[in-house]
Amino acid sequence: MRLFLDSTFLIDHMRGDPLARRRWQSIFWDGHEPFINEVVVCEVRAGLLDSAEPGFRALIQPIEYVQGSPEDALMAGRWRAESLRQGRTLSLGDSIIAATAQTLRAAILTRNVRDFAMTPVQVETY
Repeated sequence: MRLFLDSTFLIDHMRGDPLARRRWQSIFWDGHEPFINEVVVCEVRAGLLDSAEPGFRALIQPIEYVQGSPEDALMAGRWRAESLRQGRTLSLGDSIIAATAQTLRAAILTRNVRDFAMTPVQVETY
């Protein structure tokens, strides 16, 4: 299974959350394909102390880093526009994560299921 790792998952793992840690192990033991993008890296890094950056770099080293295409950005923009028409907000970061995951045919691994409810992307939790 392809899994796009959301920021919350990586943050929870770094904080020692037992469910996130177990899921991390299962990703590799079960042969899943993990992905991240610049949005995830930026969101996580923004909340770190400088001294925690080397540990974060080590954590993301085995994860495939991908960047979305212009088509992904257009898809994310359509989803944001639709959510605004409905009086709701889909953040820029979450829309880009979701569009990239959709193109990869990956489920988003997060505990914030609600963040992606306005997109058609499959969501997994832990």
